[in-house]
Amino acid sequence: MRNTPASPPANLELITIYEISKILSSSLDFSKTIQDVLNVLLSHLHMHHGVASMVQESGQLHVVGASGTARELDKFIELDVAESIWGKVFKGGMPVVVPDISQDTIFARHGGAKTRNCAGVAFIGVPIRSGRECLGVLSVDRHPGGDRPINFERDVRILSLVANLIGQTWKLHQSVAHERSLLIEEKQRLQKQLQKDHDIENIVGKSRRIKQVFAEVHQAAPGKATVLLRGESGTGKEAIAHAIHYLSPRAKGPFIKVNCASLPETLLESELFGHEKGAFTGAMTERRGRFEMADKGTLFLDEIGDTSLSFQAKLLRVLQEHEFERIGSNKTLRTEFRLVCATNRNLEEMVTKNEFRADLYFRINVVAILLPPLRERKEDIPLLVDFFLGRFNRENGRALTMSAEALQVFARCNWPGNVRELENCVERAATMCRGNVIEGLDMRCQKGQCFSSLLLETTARSSFPIVAQQRTHAPTMPAPEANDAEDQVATMPSLTLTERERMLDAMEKCGWVQAKAARMLNLTPRQMSYALKKYGIEVKHF
Repeated sequence: MRNTPASPPANLELITIYEISKILSSSLDFSKTIQDVLNVLLSHLHMHHGVASMVQESGQLHVVGASGTARELDKFIELDVAESIWGKVFKGGMPVVVPDISQDTIFARHGGAKTRNCAGVAFIGVPIRSGRECLGVLSVDRHPGGDRPINFERDVRILSLVANLIGQTWKLHQSVAHERSLLIEEKQRLQKQLQKDHDIENIVGKSRRIKQVFAEVHQAAPGKATVLLRGESGTGKEAIAHAIHYLSPRAKGPFIKVNCASLPETLLESELFGHEKGAFTGAMTERRGRFEMADKGTLFLDEIGDTSLSFQAKLLRVLQEHEFERIGSNKTLRTEFRLVCATNRNLEEMVTKNEFRADLYFRINVVAILLPPLRERKEDIPLLVDFFLGRFNRENGRALTMSAEALQVFARCNWPGNVRELENCVERAATMCRGNVIEGLDMRCQKGQCFSSLLLETTARSSFPIVAQQRTHAPTMPAPEANDAEDQVATMPSLTLTERERMLDAMEKCGWVQAKAARMLNLTPRQMSYALKKYGIEVKHF
């Protein structure tokens, strides 16, 4: 077999540049690629002691790769920019060739006796550039007596080409690293924002009642069952609906909310079902409804108790079949969503008065979560006050604090408007406060200007649960042992006519389930049964 002749020098240089370009584009590990580049450069072109250094944010040159040295250089070593030969190349931005480093004053000043032993060794350094910007220095040594004669012009040309490739790669890596850093920061910010806005654990409250709500939300969120949120206005039903969505497998899907009380029936139907172009006067374009928009996500219908009977009939079909037609179209569309409803109305009483469809009631009342009014979890009031005051300070550049007297005023109020009313009261007091400490006298109720207490009885009797206040304060009674009906009733807490009405309302709220009503009244089932008989309350059966 005939041997292939050695490649001419021009081809060797071309092959070297080609191999280096492949190495630089093969990995995002810059230190590793630079090390491989120097190895190829020294091996192909018979050079010695290759060093690549890049400028850092501090302005210093740091060695990022070294090859051909007696030992591997520390990658964090700094090169003197002010006085070293590498600093001269970097600051000048031009190639520097030292034919004999033993005769050079810069090398003699830094190298001493070691430099004098390097007679005939040449130094070649070129700047690493990207456009007009100097990013670092690439340098090699040339020893005399090699297989290849020294040609400084050729060496500078080759090293400059390699340095330009290194400069472009460095900028690319810096750009990728910057973009990756921005993405990580944005991801962390969004995760924190998501956790702050929708993590149930971050909803303000530590009372037993609110922790019970948290437990029920965590239990219900992973499933697909319809959830009915019940409670007085201002108790945080929308925040809980958000938490259910973002704690569920549908968290990446849309969360669509509609306030059924804020729109008239005709607009509400168009809002939910959508409409075709020209379906009615003003329908200039096709419109997707909220049912379509909630596909693969969660649909939150707030104030569902305020919808009309005719609309409830249309809504029932969608909830049963997940099929509907846009207004003005006969094409059936299908959607897959999870329904979360909320109301502060007495749905059971509305059903008995034929104001709410019984079939829709049973369709939405699958998993019911009762949100307690603020007056039943007063231990949360200091936490809520601190939260709302802290937000006010951040938004308005203030540093207000709340006095102990003012906190006592907050704690004494029954808050018929619940958390929403407390938030408004904190903001009002903070806005009208003249100093840096909110005192009790800054409260409107201390000036005879607050009349919300007049709303408490109306709010408590029109919302679910009506018997919440009694349930909180009624003592726990042991299970009775006597068999006589009169003795059983005698062991219960005394019931006035008002309490009888509350018992009746409790039965209505619980769908006339005695066991559930007994738990709400803090009575045993036997006590509840005898009380119903004593006061002539007839149990209804659906």
